[in-house]
Amino acid sequence: MKKIIYILGFIVMVLAQWFIPGSMIYEQEITLETGTAYKFKTRPIDPSDPFRGKYIVLNYEVDEITAQDLDWNSGEEVFISIANDSLGFAKAIAAHKTSEVIKGDYVAAEVRSYYDGKLHFDLPFDRFYMKETKAKNAEIGVREAQRDTKDQICYAEVFVHEGTAVLDNIFINDVAIKDFAKEE
Repeated sequence: MKKIIYILGFIVMVLAQWFIPGSMIYEQEITLETGTAYKFKTRPIDPSDPFRGKYIVLNYEVDEITAQDLDWNSGEEVFISIANDSLGFAKAIAAHKTSEVIKGDYVAAEVRSYYDGKLHFDLPFDRFYMKETKAKNAEIGVREAQRDTKDQICYAEVFVHEGTAVLDNIFINDVAIKDFAKEE
């Protein structure tokens, strides 16, 4: 009888180890398939960090909104309603303490600061991981595109579905960064 309990316990443990990452992957895939694509314009990126691996750090132009509520604390979760502007890029519409009141697309973010009626926030999709041999060239390409703001537009394509946001790709003048960056 003990042997059967151990075997059943082992089976439950194995299933749990597959179920948890599987459900996380499934949620991301559903967002990519059924979510709405938004273009978030980027700002110049930070220098690379050799301790965190090969990725591009992204900062976004959409990082603040006028907020009426004075009770915002640094580090707390905020829900940002988003929509596309006239040029097709994402813009923040409103900030909310809870997601239940939101109609339409939104992303969960973290409050950075609140002063002078402006709520500053950090979006959760600020890292774009890519193949190690392309990451440095991609970072250089993004940095150069952001310096020359007149001729080049750099943006991240993010799919949003029911509060889940998935960073799919980065584009420089509508060319995917994966295609833009050549391997070293």
